[in-house]
Parts: sequence; structure tokens; C-alpha cells
Amino acid sequence: MAHYAELNESNQVIYVAYLNNETITDADGNEVEQLGIDHLHACNGENRRWIRTSLGGNFRNKYASIGDTYREDLNMFISPQPYSSWSLNETEGQWCPPIPQPSLTESELQSGSDYLWDESLYQSDNTKGWVLTERS
Repeated sequence: MAHYAELNESNQVIYVAYLNNETITDADGNEVEQLGIDHLHACNGENRRWIRTSLGGNFRNKYASIGDTYREDLNMFISPQPYSSWSLNETEGQWCPPIPQPSLTESELQSGSDYLWDESLYQSDNTKGWVLTERS
């Protein structure tokens, strides 16, 4: 299956379509992105914008999900910013916290604990932000 994200005028993903691989395969057996775009335009109208995405995240950073944004300058799909204090690593296409996540100890791992980000805590004291949670 070939997957294509439909983008709105702000490059935000609004829909993801699935096409058979045969639809995007040329006479020489090569997958060609433009063939899928042409097919989607023929079926849905020329005024829609489509770009191919990879279910396995093999290109364009990640599989496009509704709400993601396509950054043309990076040629990547980017998830929405999770917290206002996090910044985008443009090389990796990932949002990064202002404070690195602490490592779990062996006993914390065994108990199923994890660290969760608390934006309010960070905003009140920018030396804090990660909160250890325990499995209930």
C-alpha cells in the first residue's frame, strides 16, 4: 500500500489516503510519487494537495497523522508541539524538552514507573519538569 497525506493551506495533514502500489508503479517497475498524486487529483479534484508518507516512517521523518504539519523546508512531517517549552530538533524532526528526561533506576523500571512531563511545574521553576509516576 502507498499512503498519501492531504494537506490544507497551512500544510497541516487533514486526511490520509491509501493506494494500491500498482497505482504508483511505472512501466519499469519503479514507485513514482507523482503517479499517486495524479491519481488522487483525478479522483478528488486538482485543487487538493497530496504528498506521500511512509507507514514505516522510512522517509519524511514519520508516518503522517491527521494534525501533523508537513515542513517543506525539512521535507518532514512533524507532530504537533506537545508543550510550549519544548523545541523542535530540526535534524531529527522530534520535539525536545528543555530538561533531559532522567533515567529510571532498575527498581523503577521493574515497578513500571515512568517520568512524565509537567509543563506547569516547569513554568513555575525552570529547573524542574519531570515527575516520576508509579503504576497504580
